[in-house]
Amino acid sequence: MPLTLANKITIARILAVPFFITVILYYSPQDDYLRYVALGIFLFAVISDVIDGYIARAHDQKTQIGAILDHLADKILLISAFVCLYQVGQKFPVMNFPTWLIVGVISRDVMLVGCSLLIFMFHGKLGINISVWGKAATFFQVVCVIGLLLQWPWTQVFWYAAFAFTVVSGL
Repeated sequence: MPLTLANKITIARILAVPFFITVILYYSPQDDYLRYVALGIFLFAVISDVIDGYIARAHDQKTQIGAILDHLADKILLISAFVCLYQVGQKFPVMNFPTWLIVGVISRDVMLVGCSLLIFMFHGKLGINISVWGKAATFFQVVCVIGLLLQWPWTQVFWYAAFAFTVVSGL
């Protein structure tokens, strides 16, 4: 089966992640412009997520592989962002997420992926449904990454919202 345009955009989003990781890990205060490069790559991924979803729905390009790749791309991007920003924050505190937020985000995603694999193994297919809570968690996680990269002074407010929605959506 040929890949749809929506699937190709999702794959481009996945391929953007290593570039995002590389830019973040090379960050230092002397190379502060890298925050903006990372932000550009991150925004490309976030915007392309919206675009591929729109194309899939509007042009009847929904596929099972597209649903799986879309969620995988989201998980890879957000987990990479949180872990890499945390790692860089160990050297440069201005770029740091708190440990409890990292643990919450990663734990939820690992549990969701693990449970999905179990369901697929026992039932042979996987229905992926996104809840309002999951969308809110993803939204606030994205805002946390953008806020940290832009060094908004009030980004910490979003940490609590992201954590709360992450926990609720995981349940």
